[in-house]
Amino acid sequence: MSSIGIFDSTTAVLKKSLDLRMQNQQVIAANVANAETPGYATKRFEFEDQLRAAVAVNDSNIRRTHPQHMPRQGVAIEKVNGQIVEYPDTSGLGDRNSVDMDSEMLAMAKNQIYFEAATQLLNKKMGILKYTIQGQ
Repeated sequence: MSSIGIFDSTTAVLKKSLDLRMQNQQVIAANVANAETPGYATKRFEFEDQLRAAVAVNDSNIRRTHPQHMPRQGVAIEKVNGQIVEYPDTSGLGDRNSVDMDSEMLAMAKNQIYFEAATQLLNKKMGILKYTIQGQ
C-alpha cells in the first residue's frame, strides 16, 4: 500500500531548486567579491543537469523485484547536490584573475529570476493546498 503525502513530487523539485539556487547565489557573490583578487579562479555551481536528470526519471514508485532487472535510471531529487567547478584564467595576461563582472551580473540576474519563479510556483501550490484544506 502506498502512502499519500500532502506534498507531491513537484513540491520536492521546487524546494530542491530553491536550495540549489541559493547555493548558486553564494558562489556568484563570492566571484563578485573576489573580482580584484589576483589569481582568483571563477567558480560555477553546476547543478542544472543533475536536477534535470532527476526530474526526467522521477520513478520513485518503481521497484526492482529481481537482481537481474535493469536498475533504475536517474537520481532521487534529494540526492542532487551539484558541484563547484573552477575556471582559472588561461590567457596568461594580467593578474590571472578570471572573473568577468558582466558574466557574473548576468548569472546573478538569471539565477534570481529562476529563484523568484520557483518561489511563485511554490506559493501557488501552497495556496491550492490551503484552499483545499479550508474547503471553500
